[in-house]
Amino acid sequence: MRYLSQRYAMPYDIGKAVLTDVGTEELAHMEIIAAIIHQLTKGLTAEQIAASGLGPYYIDHTAGIWPQAAGGVPFNACEFQSKGDPITDLYEDLAAEQKARTTYDNILRVVTDPEVCDPIKFLREREIVHFQRFGEALRNVQENLDSRNFYALNPAFDNPAKSGGSICSDCSGA
Repeated sequence: MRYLSQRYAMPYDIGKAVLTDVGTEELAHMEIIAAIIHQLTKGLTAEQIAASGLGPYYIDHTAGIWPQAAGGVPFNACEFQSKGDPITDLYEDLAAEQKARTTYDNILRVVTDPEVCDPIKFLREREIVHFQRFGEALRNVQENLDSRNFYALNPAFDNPAKSGGSICSDCSGA
């Protein structure tokens, strides 16, 4: 949802396309993870669930899929991280893809079941591709700015050319 939300503030078609493509693919990633969790918990008894350490989860959700971090923090809208500034958002996206890759690396260190590992390896590879695509989108945003100092303005909101100058009367545009 982060990437699909960010595309609305992206002023450049290449960036919009990357955010749309990766956002759509990430929805499929969530489906893959949900399917893995469902397959691993399907048919377990309450006793087996409690013995595995999933008792509190079971009490709240039975065997339903409830997206949350490994530490139990549920998914919420704060995960969107949409600032409305393409440069800020793309740096956030780069970091998110690296964090996801690290999570998959950690899963692969503790899980040995090939039916879990194989899809996790696939998802890990996609995070690397997403990181690359966001880097390319960031480069495109930087190349579209009229200054190499790409921290000076928000290209989705501030347009010094239309306003007759800098976004701030005290700034020299540097």
